[in-house]
Amino acid sequence: MMRGSDFEGLFKPFQLGKLNLPNRIIFPPMGLQVCEDGVPSEAAAAYYARRATGGASLIVTEGVYIDHPSSGDNPLLGRFHGQTAFDGWRNVATRVHEAGGYTVPELWHVGLIYNGPELVTGGKPKFRPELGQVSPSGYIAPGEKVTDGMTQKQIDEVIGSYAKGAKMAKALGFDGIELHGAHGYLIDQFFWSKLNHRSDRYGGDARSRGRFAAEVITECRRQLDPGMPIILRLSQWKMVEYTAMMAESPQELEQVLAPVVDAGVDLFDCSQRRFWEPTFEGSDLNLAGWTKKVTGKPTITVGSIGLDCDLLASLGHGQVAECNLPSIEELMKRFDRGEFDFIGVGRAMIAEPDWPQIVRRGELQKLKPFSMSSLDNALQVQLESKRPKSAAQA
Repeated sequence: MMRGSDFEGLFKPFQLGKLNLPNRIIFPPMGLQVCEDGVPSEAAAAYYARRATGGASLIVTEGVYIDHPSSGDNPLLGRFHGQTAFDGWRNVATRVHEAGGYTVPELWHVGLIYNGPELVTGGKPKFRPELGQVSPSGYIAPGEKVTDGMTQKQIDEVIGSYAKGAKMAKALGFDGIELHGAHGYLIDQFFWSKLNHRSDRYGGDARSRGRFAAEVITECRRQLDPGMPIILRLSQWKMVEYTAMMAESPQELEQVLAPVVDAGVDLFDCSQRRFWEPTFEGSDLNLAGWTKKVTGKPTITVGSIGLDCDLLASLGHGQVAECNLPSIEELMKRFDRGEFDFIGVGRAMIAEPDWPQIVRRGELQKLKPFSMSSLDNALQVQLESKRPKSAAQA
């Protein structure tokens, strides 16, 4: 049994921009699907605040759709446009601050991956031409071209929409922003060579594939106060292909992310299905480890922390993911050697909002298992009639 002192490193402060984070535990973005027409309820605000009270140093909201016609249209997920939605998100920021935490919204554009959450249970992405969907080259999946690639005007419009979201995040009282650049959504579609076939400055080589994300960061930075951090979420795996690789080698990863680093990203949120799995052959470093090594920037590792099955296995099938002590030991071994700087604890903190405090005391036997019913328990509302069984996605 690990003792509280074994987790001491997780409770050292970290200066992220102007934020003095008291520990290294992040509550990552989770697609709750509990909004009403994109507006977070008081229960949702209380849910986020409870994770701050429980000890998470930074709360990242679920992905919120930026103000662009094809950013996404699931009414149960958050939108970041319209006064009613803004009022709801302002309340989220206020409640988290009252609980003593920091919070950022995850700004999101789905690109061509419209029914993303349903992909978890075997669905396929649907092309929605009536919404004016956009992507770098018109590919909805590898080898499946459904429309034309974005024009420069369309690229500029989307970048402007991200910047507008950053401006509103500051106005609503958030502490910075996270950009969703993972899982095959729009920014990630530029990163991934199987979907980015452009030959202009946004494609053609690894460094050019990172230019779109870099320009988004540059314009968002113009809207934020100095010191407000910009976080970028990354992944190798995609909703349309779990075995996909954004980069096939450390050298390619370094080249893709070089423009992003130059643009001033502060932190990388590195999503994996299982944090302990190596990213490239010949090394046991995970995605967060390699990203930190090739960029020099701090990273968050995410993926089945404290659980014995990954995200996809635990959703929609009534399964329970029990706390796995060996995985926590492996987590601390990697953290203590400096492989990454933060850990993102999602499903485990849905099941047990006091996860940081319990781990600090070394009382791992008190951690609760995760199941889909944990979402309802966390929100203290019954939403099963509205929320698909694939609701939580980290």
